[in-house]
Amino acid sequence: MNFVEELKWRGMIHDIMPGTEELLEKEQVSAYVGIDPTADSLHIGHMVGVMMLKRLQMAGHRPIALVGGATGMIGDPSGKSQERNLLDEPTLRHNQEALKKQISRFLDFETQASNQALMVNNYDWMKEYSFLEFIRDIGKHITINYMMAKDSVKKRLGADSKSGMSFTEFTYQLVQGYDFQVLYREQQCKLQMGGSDQWGNIVTGTELIRRIERGEAFALTWPLITKSDGGKFGKTEEGNVWLDPERTSPYKFLQFWLNVSDGDAEKYLKIFTMLDQPTINALVEEHTEAPHMREMQKRLAEEVTVMVHSREEYEMAMEASGILFGKGTTESLGKIREDLFLSVFEGVPQFEILTSDIDQDVLELLAVDTGVFASKGEARRMIAGGGVSVNKQKITGPEQRITRDDFINNKYLLVQKGKKNYYLIRVQES
Repeated sequence: MNFVEELKWRGMIHDIMPGTEELLEKEQVSAYVGIDPTADSLHIGHMVGVMMLKRLQMAGHRPIALVGGATGMIGDPSGKSQERNLLDEPTLRHNQEALKKQISRFLDFETQASNQALMVNNYDWMKEYSFLEFIRDIGKHITINYMMAKDSVKKRLGADSKSGMSFTEFTYQLVQGYDFQVLYREQQCKLQMGGSDQWGNIVTGTELIRRIERGEAFALTWPLITKSDGGKFGKTEEGNVWLDPERTSPYKFLQFWLNVSDGDAEKYLKIFTMLDQPTINALVEEHTEAPHMREMQKRLAEEVTVMVHSREEYEMAMEASGILFGKGTTESLGKIREDLFLSVFEGVPQFEILTSDIDQDVLELLAVDTGVFASKGEARRMIAGGGVSVNKQKITGPEQRITRDDFINNKYLLVQKGKKNYYLIRVQES
């Protein structure tokens, strides 16, 4: 496929340096994207850059993922108000390995073809480089005027800035520019890609390559991803949506994509999936005819969850999702993995009972040992109206007993009051 044409219809080009498209058509190009290593997991904001590298590799070019170990220790002024925390080397290496494992689901690091993906860490070439050597070799080639003209610097030094900018952050564009120069020299890397807020840092690299290496390098940026309501993409009430299932469960990951707005679904299908243009157009048309079916969101959630986790995790998360909307059964509840089960019902009111309190009538359990109902009278009335279920089975009468056999995995009891009110009762082993 033609890489630039592919990006154009997906709406993924913000700025592109003249000559970039011609270069990509003429030869196999090595291109890189920088990734922040301050956590041992990517979040979905990082997926934009990783998907750019994936499309690049599929177009026959060579993707390089640069872990910013050195730059991560400095802090990038682009659109940020605070400097990042210093990482020690063991933490940095741990994070790098964790990120590579995740990125391997997108890029092929094992192929013997000439476009085999590569991961590098700028800490490896910066850690022995002294300050005096750096300002002698690199600093003299870029003027203060050039650096001050960058939007990322202007924002931090403007009248609205309360904190100003440290010298450390001011030098960021030199360090990032030097990364590009190193990759140009050692890996014949001629293209750097990044978010639109990185344009100034990227072209500093092309300038260093022109002045020091006497070579020509190129830049391409994608638009910053936003939500149609103006909110920040990838954030929930709990914070970032992570790719690591320990941080964001596959169920919650799936729910994030299922719940995106109609205004965002088409855009996200283009950015975060490998679906082709006719398929996406057909989904848009289908959605227009029956928006209540949310076919765009369903397909988006499926494609991204399978890619990040697996088909099995997607199917389990979908089955778990069905429980909340009345499709579950006692049998399906029992089949769900415990971590997924708890993820689905995280945030619902929970009660603990002792093993000695298990075998008793439902009224005692729901209105005395737990606070599902304020009184036995309230519980009795709702049971009579058919509004109480335990593990997705309706309670038929107030005299019904709950025994150990009713508990899912001998630990949990899921109580539903009305259509939407869930409660989880857990056994506290005495």
